Amino acid sequence: MIRSELLSQLAKDNPELRAEDVEQVVTIFFDEISQRLAEGGRVELRGFGAFSTREREARQGRNPRTGESVHVEAKRVPYFRPGKDMRKMLNEPR
Repeated sequence: MIRSELLSQLAKDNPELRAEDVEQVVTIFFDEISQRLAEGGRVELRGFGAFSTREREARQGRNPRTGESVHVEAKRVPYFRPGKDMRKMLNEPR
C-alpha cells in the first residue's frame, strides 16, 4: 500500500471527514513518528509494533558497479519490531 491508497481508504472509511483533513492527520502522524525517531526516541503502537533506531558502525563496503572498496560512515537506521498481535495475524492460516 502506498500513501495515496492509505489516504483513499481512510477517506472512504470516514466519509464525514474531508480529504484534506484525512491527509493532514496522516501527515501529522508520520511527521510525529519521524521527529521522535530523529530525537533518539521510540514510538510504540500497542498491538501493531514499535519503531526505534539502531546504530550501524562504520565499515568498508563495495561499490557493486565497479567493485571498488568504499568507506561507509557510521549511521543510525530506523528499526521496526512488530507487536505480538501483528505477528499472530501474519501467521494465521488463510
